Amino acid sequence: MQANIHFISGLPRSGSTLLAALLRQNPRFSAGLSSPLHALFSHVLKAVSSENDLAFAVPPEKKEALLRGLFDSWLGDRPPGHVAFDTNRLWTARLSALTRLFPKAKVICCIRDVAWILDSIERLIRRNAFELSGLFIDDIERATVYSRCEALASRDRLIGLPWHALKEAYWGEHADRLLLVEYDFLAQSPEAALRAIYDFIGEPWFPHDFGNVTLDEPVMDEVLRTPGLHAIRPQVTWAPRRSVLPPDLLERYGACGFWNQAPPGAARLLGRATAAASAA
Repeated sequence: MQANIHFISGLPRSGSTLLAALLRQNPRFSAGLSSPLHALFSHVLKAVSSENDLAFAVPPEKKEALLRGLFDSWLGDRPPGHVAFDTNRLWTARLSALTRLFPKAKVICCIRDVAWILDSIERLIRRNAFELSGLFIDDIERATVYSRCEALASRDRLIGLPWHALKEAYWGEHADRLLLVEYDFLAQSPEAALRAIYDFIGEPWFPHDFGNVTLDEPVMDEVLRTPGLHAIRPQVTWAPRRSVLPPDLLERYGACGFWNQAPPGAARLLGRATAAASAA
């Protein structure tokens, strides 16, 4: 595979769509919404693991070749110097394998206060008042803001699963490959955020247009029956707002930002606080 590869992961509603839209402005870069590559990776890994009776016939080097071949096939032929970013919220749970396959790969993790992620989704649910969102299994989960938040934050659901995967990676032995980018910082200071990302992956700077951002792929939102889930504004902006969540939910889920706990992990954190400290 000629292309260099990095990964976009982290939490939902935290800027990964915006980040991909900005990165793909660079003609040397390719990026987009979540691809099927992680699902294919998981299926092949399962097929060659001890869970499969015929796995004994697949030596370790063949397993690596098969898994690497998925990336080669998915990315196709790319010109020398091309940089590919594959997006999936669960790549953080595959760091041990990714570091074996791609020793130079980095993972950019978009993060946000979990309470505000829930607030963002709740706003979409209320905006689409005549649509039953596919984010929920049944009417019991959809019933109230409390049941909706609890469902989304469960360990195997939209927020809970990537939150656990990110937490594992953040405290794991490959944490130095992670760059955590706070949504508020990306939205408020997009050029500073992008310059830090370019520095992190070792690529020369490319001037981006923060007033003309596009990534129009509504099919996933239609499948999830949640219009606007991956919509982005054409201009990078940020404005403070009052949360629609009750105060007890704001307090409960606002305490989930493990990246702000001491002592800090080995991952690099890019946010308003760290930027202010660097400038001081």
